[in-house]
Amino acid sequence: MEPRTTPSLRPHLDLPLAKIRAVTAFNASCADLVLGLFESEHPQDARPRDAVDAARAFASEEPRSRRHRTSAVSAHRAAKGRGQCASHAAMAAGDAAASAYLHPLARATQVGHILRGPSHAALALRKKAGGNVDHDRSLDVFLERVTPAVVEVLCLYPQPSRGTSEVSGVMSSLDSLIRRMAGRQC
Repeated sequence: MEPRTTPSLRPHLDLPLAKIRAVTAFNASCADLVLGLFESEHPQDARPRDAVDAARAFASEEPRSRRHRTSAVSAHRAAKGRGQCASHAAMAAGDAAASAYLHPLARATQVGHILRGPSHAALALRKKAGGNVDHDRSLDVFLERVTPAVVEVLCLYPQPSRGTSEVSGVMSSLDSLIRRMAGRQC
């Protein structure tokens, strides 16, 4: 199907809700890997857990609702003023809930809804390890969670440019590795 265009927006993509749910399931799976890093330091703060629970519920057919937006923002707020490891874990949780709002617009910025959460999760694990890990090998645990549906969705979007932040660098690496895994599909 050819993307449709409007004068003020870039082309719209054919992006069924089932594919968005797959992206959210991937994000929740990645956030699950590091959620304990936040909870061990801040056991009384349930905001990141609530965000991952909201993401899982959406991935399991719950309709999108205000719950997903508010839990994402709350988890992101929980990240503020925390140590780097806990902060990245909370951001991964918030991004998992926010991934339910991936838009079908052919913009590279939308790749953040797909890969920013896993990138924060990767950084949380790196910070826990003291940074003494090989960059690409540290992404293997996240690449193992990538499903064909996630690859298909990622390949709909243009590849984003590499930014200057640490998260952007990891996101760019994940994007390249997944596209390379997809081979000619992307």
